Amino acid sequence: MYVLVTGGAGFIGSHSVEALLKIGARVRVLDNFSTGKRQNLPSHPNLEILSGDIQDVKDISHAVANVTHILHLAAQVSVQDSLVHPTKSCSINIQGFVNVLEAARKHQVDRMVYASSAAVYGYPQQLPIAEDDAVHPISPYGLEKSVNDQYADLFHSLFNCSMLGVRYFNVYGPRQDPKSPYAGVISKFIHFIEQQQPLTVFGDGSQTRDFVFVSDVAKANVAALRSDATGVCHVATGTSRSLLDMIQVLSTCIGRELQVIHQDAQAGDIPHSAAHVEKLAQALGVQCSTRFEDGLRILLKEVLGSKG
Repeated sequence: MYVLVTGGAGFIGSHSVEALLKIGARVRVLDNFSTGKRQNLPSHPNLEILSGDIQDVKDISHAVANVTHILHLAAQVSVQDSLVHPTKSCSINIQGFVNVLEAARKHQVDRMVYASSAAVYGYPQQLPIAEDDAVHPISPYGLEKSVNDQYADLFHSLFNCSMLGVRYFNVYGPRQDPKSPYAGVISKFIHFIEQQQPLTVFGDGSQTRDFVFVSDVAKANVAALRSDATGVCHVATGTSRSLLDMIQVLSTCIGRELQVIHQDAQAGDIPHSAAHVEKLAQALGVQCSTRFEDGLRILLKEVLGSKG
């Protein structure tokens, strides 16, 4: 495979690049480095790094030339930012996505895998969520990802493009910047621990999430590129836990009780989330198997320089 990874210098992107290089693929990264970092990427003879933007058709056309596969991860991934700047978010996440789709079609790329999101479901009608459940996005970001899924399905139907959207749940792990608006709750909590500050929990902490370790996500991305599955596929562990449970595991890992401050629940915060992962196992042959405690220890060791 010769794979273009858009957003390849970012959190999930850089781990995916490493996983692709490990299996012997040639990799080309396209990133505008607005949030991605060059130091996230290794020096490797099979890796080429381009500075460019998915909103620029010339940049995309240049980046897609000669590649066989595309892993499209470049996006505006902050729900909050999509609420504050919906026009900008739409331009990146819909127009930019269509630019990549059209380049893939014109260059007859064999396969395209792209980042979708659990945000398309909004408040789930039932749990666990299945890929064919109804979508009810409650943010511009969730709507944009749902529109991406529809565009991909249409390009598959009209042009026979091989497409798969991978719907990530709550991804955590090394290289997730806790100070950015894109950071997940685990990354933010570990930053508070590093600063010796109490953890802020919005609501009573009973909210549940499916936390999936980034190396498992990278493994799923590689499997998705190698597969012929179409439509959308969850990338999650199939097990959810509450924020309070997660804080207790963090306390165990660092060997002391953590101080918690509760504030009012945030508007639009989804109380519970859980994923069916049968398609991930059956179509991609992947199980997100990193134990939550092990993933946290790896992250703590990187951030705090300790063994947890």
